[in-house]
Amino acid sequence: MKIGLDIMGGDYAPKAIVLGAIAAHQSLTPDQHLVLIGDTQQIKPLLSENGFNPDHFEYVHTEEVIGMGEHPTKAILQKPNSSIAVGFQLLKEGKIDSFASAGNSGAMLVGAVFSVKTIPGIIRPCLSTIVPKLKGGIGLMLDVGANADCKPDTLLQFGVLGSLYAENVMQINNPKVALMNIGEEDEKGNMLSLATFPLMKETELFNFVGNVEGRDLFNDKADVIVCDGFTGNVMLKLAESFYVLTIKKGLKDEFFDRFNYENYGGSPVLGVNAPVLIGHGISSPEAIKNMIFQSRDMITTGLVGKIQAAFQ
Repeated sequence: MKIGLDIMGGDYAPKAIVLGAIAAHQSLTPDQHLVLIGDTQQIKPLLSENGFNPDHFEYVHTEEVIGMGEHPTKAILQKPNSSIAVGFQLLKEGKIDSFASAGNSGAMLVGAVFSVKTIPGIIRPCLSTIVPKLKGGIGLMLDVGANADCKPDTLLQFGVLGSLYAENVMQINNPKVALMNIGEEDEKGNMLSLATFPLMKETELFNFVGNVEGRDLFNDKADVIVCDGFTGNVMLKLAESFYVLTIKKGLKDEFFDRFNYENYGGSPVLGVNAPVLIGHGISSPEAIKNMIFQSRDMITTGLVGKIQAAFQ
């Protein structure tokens, strides 16, 4: 197994990325290899500073970096020797089994679709995020930013993708899938949710449990919550602020501690032909370590193959 990692992406790259790779290495088995993609001249001093044997990693040297504010499509095309572009080329060629970066999220989405491409039958890939549950355990919400505007059949597919991820990677048996709405009643919602609801109600592709409201995000009504990327991103950013607020207010609470993004790693891009993960721009070594473990789990569970089979 070869887990590709962009060491040039993120606000604290390359140091935070390399430190995260070192931390993850201790928990990887001998057949699970990390491939660090980026400026090797910046990697080696960080390894020696931490007394880490460089032979534990594989390296692919690149000289260009796609900045956080660059236009995704232009950057991918104009910087073919960037760590993100090279990472996707390696993924496309099968030289790595997954690719993760805390860099430009737009470039990561574009790169995934351009290189390994969308799984046949899937309308739009999406981004998912882990949601902590009040009584323990975790849920999943998707889409959280890849598709600001969606159509009913796209949301139906998000339900399939989320259900497969929850079942295989999160080990939730027969996950409950719900549609985010402004009320629980069948006839509630805007045009999109009103058109999506009957599709989900009639499907046998997943275990649909009806509409949920924003206040249900952290309870046990659903394991997988489906929404368009605009709604999901607003909810994600609001949820992330809870942890920051508790820190600023000096509050210590086990539940709100679980809102710390570091615990979960990155957001999987679901619906493309290989495991791709996008990390938070402010990813710390702990977040990078967990993103590496997430990559490993997506590979070992054969998630992509199961999604491909579901859409044949």
